[in-house]
Formats: sequence, C-alpha cells, structure tokens
Amino acid sequence: MEPFDREGSADRPRSEAKQSGRVIVIGPYLRMRRGDADAQANEAVRDSEARLDEAAGLARAIDLTIADALIAPISQIRPATYLGKGKVEEITGLIAGHNIELVVMDCALSPIQQRNLEKAWNTKVLDRTGLILEIFGRRAKTKEGALQVELAHLNYQRSRLVRSWTHLERQRGGFGFMGGPGETQIEADRRLIGDRITRLENELKKVQATRRLHRAGRQRVPYRVVALVGYTNAGKSTLFNRLTRADVQAADMLFATLDPTLRALSLPHGGKAMLSDTVGFISNLPTQLVAAFRATLEEVLEADIILHVRDISHEDAEAQERDVDAVLRQLGIDPGSGGRILEVWNKIDRFDPEERENLRNIAARRPPERPCFLVSATSGEGINELLSAIEERLAATRTTLDLSIDASDGAGISWLHRNAEVLNKELHDGRFDMTVRVDETKRDIVVARFDAVPRVA
Repeated sequence: MEPFDREGSADRPRSEAKQSGRVIVIGPYLRMRRGDADAQANEAVRDSEARLDEAAGLARAIDLTIADALIAPISQIRPATYLGKGKVEEITGLIAGHNIELVVMDCALSPIQQRNLEKAWNTKVLDRTGLILEIFGRRAKTKEGALQVELAHLNYQRSRLVRSWTHLERQRGGFGFMGGPGETQIEADRRLIGDRITRLENELKKVQATRRLHRAGRQRVPYRVVALVGYTNAGKSTLFNRLTRADVQAADMLFATLDPTLRALSLPHGGKAMLSDTVGFISNLPTQLVAAFRATLEEVLEADIILHVRDISHEDAEAQERDVDAVLRQLGIDPGSGGRILEVWNKIDRFDPEERENLRNIAARRPPERPCFLVSATSGEGINELLSAIEERLAATRTTLDLSIDASDGAGISWLHRNAEVLNKELHDGRFDMTVRVDETKRDIVVARFDAVPRVA
C-alpha cells in the first residue's frame, strides 16, 4: 500500500490503482463446515464462482488487466496473512510467472495482513474495500460525491499507514543528543489526514444543510418522492431513463453511475412524483462508504415509496436481495415493514415465455405486504403496470376532496395548485368545481378554507 502522498498530502490520498497493469484476482472464501448454520445462511447461497466473477468485474471497472482469477478456499482466517502459508507460497509462484503488478483480494484485509502479503509477494495488494473505494473515486462527478468518496478513502487510508518510517524522522525530542526520536513521517501523515478529514466533514455538513433546504422546498410542492435502490448493475439507471425519459448513463458495468439524480415522474392519471436514482449496493459494502454516503442516501430515507430493483435473471438474485436488505437495515429501513417497498423484478426479457409465466406465478404467490412487478427496463414490458401500482400506492395515503371556488379567487386557486394535486377543474357559472388530492397533513386546512368535502367513491 502506498503511503499517504506528501506531495500535496493535505489534499487527497494517493490512488492505489492508477496503472492499468496486470492483475490477479483471488477469492479467499471460507469452506462451510457442518453445523455452521449462520455462515451457511449468509454465504453458502452465494456461489463462489459468481463471487469471483463479481470481484473480477470490480477490477475491470477501473480498467485493470486481469491476468488470472482463482478461488483460494480456506478453512480459517490466518491473523497474519489471511491465507495459509502454503497458499501464500503457491500464489508467489503465480505472481512471478505472470509478471503481476497488483493482487486483488476479494475480502477485507487488516492493515497487518495487507502489509505481510505485500512483503511476501513483493507487489501491491488491494482488498475489496480498497477496490470499491477506487471505483467510487473514479465515478464521483459532483462535488458532494467527490467529498464523500475522499472522506471514506481517508478514513480507510489512515489505518493503513503501517510501514516503518524511522529513516524519515523530522526532528528529535528533548534537549541535546539524549532526546528521543521526534515526530516520524507516519505520525505527520496521520496528523495531515486527520486535519483533512475534519475539513471534509465540515464541508459535508454544509452540503447536508443545502440538501435539507432542497428537500424542504420539494415538500412544499405536492410532489411525492419515489427512490430506486438495488444491487449494482441491476438496471436501476436504465429503468430510471425508461420511467422519466431521461438520459442518465446506463451501462453493463458495476457502479456505472454513482451520483444521485432526481427527475419528474409522470403518473398515468396526470399526477406527478419525483424519482430518485441512487448509488447501487453490493455485498460487503464498505462501512466507510455507507457512513460517507448517508447524506446522499437520505433521499431513500425520506422517500414515500422505495422501488427495490432486482436483476431477476442473475444466478445470485436471492443473495443480492439479502445484501440490499442488509444495507437498508443499516440505514434504518425495515425491508419487511410492508407498504413502502415495491420489488421490481427487472430483465425479464432474458427469459423465454414459459419461464416468464413461471415467474408471474411465483410473483402472484408473494405476500401482499411485499408485492413485486415483472418488468423489462430495456423493452418497456410491465412498465405501465408498475406506474399504476406506484400511483395507487401514493394515492392510498392521500385524501380526495371535492370543492367549489369562485373563479375570481386567484390566490386560493394558486394555493391549491401549489399544495394539492388537482385531479379535475371545470368552470360553471363563474365558479371552478375542483377535485383535488391532498396529504393528510393538509386535509383539514383545505376542508376549513374551501368548504371541501370528501369524494364519495
């Protein structure tokens, strides 16, 4: 691991994977033992080959050239090197034979494990957390995204300054020649990182305050918020473009888009909502990123409806569902609470008609509190049914009222358009007969001010 870059070291950490060199990807996955029910519940359902393919996809996402990818099954995690001694020696031979410049370990390494492996293999070693941070660093386009990624990267980097820097002592402590060593380079780097983290946290507080103002402005307008969440590469951005006719980047790539996007969503009967596209989730998402992106993910916390987009054609679709649910719980959202989350089974165009019918039967047997909808964001199949369900779910929390208002009451009509969803408006004898839909929080105001009455179904 490269140390903190002292050329402008107060600004940002050195990138770990700037070169597009030859890389070997290693999947050090624990063997499941009999009776290990917890491990089986969490990991056995995820195929080792699929996990390795995902790790290789993460490496390719930052243009690394993969020379080899292999699974290294282990019976237990070694405190010093994660892998056993024999496996470390075996991989040493592979590295020498393939002229490897970087080893990617698909696991979370401690700083000591990372340092020991780098010494044993004489090459850079990057764990899963560092690799995802590299991807996020390249994908972040907005100022907020760049701040969040840098904050997460610095918190990760701070614990990685584990090398000996005694030859770079800057001064001596005490008086005369008997004083002990003064501030070493590693201590200076940690101090610089700490100063930078403090500045970033202060800047992000300002960003969060601005985001809260924007959210408050949206709440004054009768637009509800629908948020897209899901595993990375599940097709969220493609679905976002299909629903809003936007042009957000969508590619068959892990973390193709990172920064959140908001667009207006037109509902079947003329209503409007705001659709939010958020960063994709992934298994073992670094806790640094969950914490750093909490401000961005507040859009999900505040959303009226959450669309959990799943790539139902993926071989690990069920494991991916659990990973997304785990991140939602980290954010304080209960996936099983019902009423707020709609599952969207995307990419059904990859199935033949018989398989699609089987999926529809499975979906029909789902509990009513966790409904799902089969769609193809690419072809548009099932989109109308999804929009109708969104509209119906949003309308369930609002009250429909009938009222009559004098056509000369411009202020009152304007207020209704700003604070309610106007479903119908007809002019009769100098008065507007209107049908509006309002939140429960504004129902009493509309009833008292305009003498409105609930619509009879």
